[in-house]
Amino acid sequence: MEILIAIMIGFLYASGIYMMLRRSLVKLIIGIILLGNGANLLIFFLGRITKGAPPIIPGDAKVFTEAFADPVPQALILTAIVISFGLQSFAIVLVKRAHTVVRTDDLDEMNATDEDS
Repeated sequence: MEILIAIMIGFLYASGIYMMLRRSLVKLIIGIILLGNGANLLIFFLGRITKGAPPIIPGDAKVFTEAFADPVPQALILTAIVISFGLQSFAIVLVKRAHTVVRTDDLDEMNATDEDS
């Protein structure tokens, strides 16, 4: 199971970086989304996949006696999801506005129109 998740993380990172290196702004946004999902999966993977109970210690116990799920990676992933959603929303609006002004999403053509003015 862990090797499958590690391969998936590598695939998400590789495809995200590949898409970010393309000339289209839409592909740039897709690359950012893939890279963010790969980072979330990496955080989840580093927290170790453990099937267990919530980390609640009973009143009469001092330490955990069973396997428990670590809540820190889950909280980090939730925060990362919210931040990446805000970044994606802003980037989509920015690209839409740039496309309405310049009439293209190609970065080289945007550079060419910038030098003419």
